[in-house]
Amino acid sequence: MEHKLLSEHYHKPEYQSLSGYKQLGGYVVLEDVLKNKKPEEVVQMVKESGLRGRGGAGFPTGVKWSFLPKSSDSPRYLLCNADEGEPGTFKDRLIMEKAPHQLIEGMLISAYGICSHKSYIYIRGEYHNCIRIMEKAIREAYDAGYLGHPDFKHDMDIYVGAGAYICGEEMGMISSLEGKKGLPKLKPPFPAVKGYLGQPTIVNNVETLAAVISIMLGGVKKFRSIGTEKSPGTKLFSVSGCVKKPGNYEVPLGYPLMDLIHLAGDLPDGRKLKAVIPGGSSAPVLTANECQSARMDFESLADHGSMLGSGAVIVLDDSCSMVDVLSVIANFYHHESCGQCTPCREGTGWIAQIVHNILKKRGRLQDLQLIQSISNNMAGRTICALSDALALPAISFVTKFRKEFESYIRTGVPYLEQDRGA
Repeated sequence: MEHKLLSEHYHKPEYQSLSGYKQLGGYVVLEDVLKNKKPEEVVQMVKESGLRGRGGAGFPTGVKWSFLPKSSDSPRYLLCNADEGEPGTFKDRLIMEKAPHQLIEGMLISAYGICSHKSYIYIRGEYHNCIRIMEKAIREAYDAGYLGHPDFKHDMDIYVGAGAYICGEEMGMISSLEGKKGLPKLKPPFPAVKGYLGQPTIVNNVETLAAVISIMLGGVKKFRSIGTEKSPGTKLFSVSGCVKKPGNYEVPLGYPLMDLIHLAGDLPDGRKLKAVIPGGSSAPVLTANECQSARMDFESLADHGSMLGSGAVIVLDDSCSMVDVLSVIANFYHHESCGQCTPCREGTGWIAQIVHNILKKRGRLQDLQLIQSISNNMAGRTICALSDALALPAISFVTKFRKEFESYIRTGVPYLEQDRGA
């Protein structure tokens, strides 16, 4: 692999323990930062590095940090988003299981930069192993003096979520952490101004916080030399679906999508590429032809009408039914809608029912236009982006694979089976 800023040592079991992590250079960067850098210098370096959030939205991390009030006696909080609820995504789990101290060190450097003395790691409830490993690593960090450091007093705790997808949204997460129902809130005010307990708060993803170490270690120039101008650095991509070697792969941003599929072992023998969902289930699907020129960075995928999202690459070959896939996606988002906004609450259920009817041979050709109409009235009309998370894929599926949907409606047989003379 060309560059591994995060996962170079993930194959080594000892990297999970404090002693093994330190033997491989762990916490050296933290000590250097605390000794030689001012908090504002850390923020400036992250800002100049161009590091973009690795959780989905891709917002510039340093810019987000700079939104904090310049002068305030109020406490500041750092929240690590380890909810990882996006279907197809499993790279944050890898970091927590293989390199828990890497996350802790990245969080401590980030907390020092934003002058926060309290942080929480919000972990999804299903990640039992991650919770156990992170709890042990935090105890080790306290015992070794990295947490509660004399030069920077900081406390860190774990908060276990209750399995709601909506709590991966930053305002929903904050509500949950406060002991309330995990409902998103209108912005502004943004969390950097009024977040957890009404105080200035920064919410960053696991991978984003871990990546801060490499910026401090190698410097801004080195970090920006990897990836693209607007999408610098490396990214962990979770590749799943119809590939021989599903798993997490760290590559520079801007890496060709087809080369990433090749890293994952290519498709099963005798199969042809049909489509790829490049950024988790909420990303619009790409056709096989579009995949040939797509590169794994924010700009290229936007130019192709999709998005990088969380970096979950779901590969679909010619044995997959796109109607079935859309049905699974629609059912998921209908189930996970918090119900606060009418377009999301009603729209997700409506689309799920329409696609279900098509699968049960009760579909109508006008249903395809109806799905597009419903989706257009969902996108951008709700408090958070969950409504868009179904609307955008639904439009792309129906538009790009219309023949397959029409075949289901007319004959009750998938287009792919007809193509083979089934």
